[in-house]
Amino acid sequence: MNNKYLKVVARYAGLPGMRVAWATLILLGISLLLVISKLSDALVFIVTLLIWIAVLVNSVYSTRLDVEAGASSKRMENIISNLKDGVVFYDENFRVLILNPAAETIFRVDKKDVIGKIVGPELAAESKWRLIAQTLFPSLAPLVVWKSEAGQYPQIIDVSFTDPMMDLRVTTDRLVDASGRITGFVKIIRDRTSEIRLAKTESEFVTVTAHQLRTPLTRLNWSLESIASDPEAGGSAKDLAKTALQVSGKLLKTVDDLLSVSKMESGALGYAFQDVNLISFINTQLSNLLPVAGAYGVNLYFDRGGLDSVPVRIDPDRLGLALSNLVDNAIKYNTPNGSITVKVERQTNRPYVMITVSDTGIGIPPEALKKLFTKFFRAENAMSKETEGTGLGLYMTKGIIERHGGHVWADSILGRGTNFYFTLPLDFNLIPPRETVNLL
Repeated sequence: MNNKYLKVVARYAGLPGMRVAWATLILLGISLLLVISKLSDALVFIVTLLIWIAVLVNSVYSTRLDVEAGASSKRMENIISNLKDGVVFYDENFRVLILNPAAETIFRVDKKDVIGKIVGPELAAESKWRLIAQTLFPSLAPLVVWKSEAGQYPQIIDVSFTDPMMDLRVTTDRLVDASGRITGFVKIIRDRTSEIRLAKTESEFVTVTAHQLRTPLTRLNWSLESIASDPEAGGSAKDLAKTALQVSGKLLKTVDDLLSVSKMESGALGYAFQDVNLISFINTQLSNLLPVAGAYGVNLYFDRGGLDSVPVRIDPDRLGLALSNLVDNAIKYNTPNGSITVKVERQTNRPYVMITVSDTGIGIPPEALKKLFTKFFRAENAMSKETEGTGLGLYMTKGIIERHGGHVWADSILGRGTNFYFTLPLDFNLIPPRETVNLL
């Protein structure tokens, strides 16, 4: 053996994995004594020596792997312990295997009481275990909003509690072995309570400010309308009043949009759900938008997907606003003699219907797609074509569709057009029971 190998042996000498090698070394010593005493053949000693060398090499290799695995496990444990988000590992029987300090704080439990404990749904009835049980079984929580497609992993949900007041974002993924068998789950829990409270405070500020602006703007509009319609006013005064009226009208619309966004973010926009036929609803909405499309020289089509009736539960006013926002954008950012197709189709193996708004317009740059539904965002090529706009339309559309239990997304090819998709549940149990704070 060279010096390098001897150093490795010395480093691992006292570890449990080396015990077999040392036991074999004792046999080697006995064999040597027998040879010296001429009670045994030298061949026996040589065979024993070779066996011992093989056992020693195997023991050192195995011990090294154990040490490295232990070090890796320790590093992972340190990382998990220092995470600000809560982390819970549990097996397929819901036996908790790992709970980091952040999760202890969120669930208000002690790690030593939780590790090894099976957390079943019946524990939701006990105040001590309610938070962790309702997080592991979110159907028991007061309010759950799905942020990812149901049945797909990782699953992302927002869970809200009332006692204590708490808002969590929970990401769940599966743990699988080499054969693909599910052996457990991991949940990452982010406490969003402070973010939600801050968002509500900001929303209240915007609401108060917008209300303060709306009153004088409304009075200004009345004054300008009076001047514009006064038969005794001069022509130049009327023209000036009409121009000012257009500007103040746009400003008033912006204030109204801000008020609507504030109400949506604070969960106070208000929804009146009705059972309607989606096909008839969309047909009516598109009929109202046909004159706008015609003014822009754009063709508007409705593809019913061979469906005459699709029963859905919606707020017609709110969903009408969301759909008109999508179609209105498709009209404004289209090309001359372009087209828009609104298509309806049932999703296979899922209790949802999907509506697609496709256009042949200017498209959206790839870097802008990820920001498309954020507040006040407008893509550069959109601003160059239509200078006016608040960047609130798609943000409100997203909030409205999610309130209906659906999801909205888009894809696009720059210069060739854009597809907006949104889903609505056909199972009305998938509609959230109440409004929630809308944070991205």
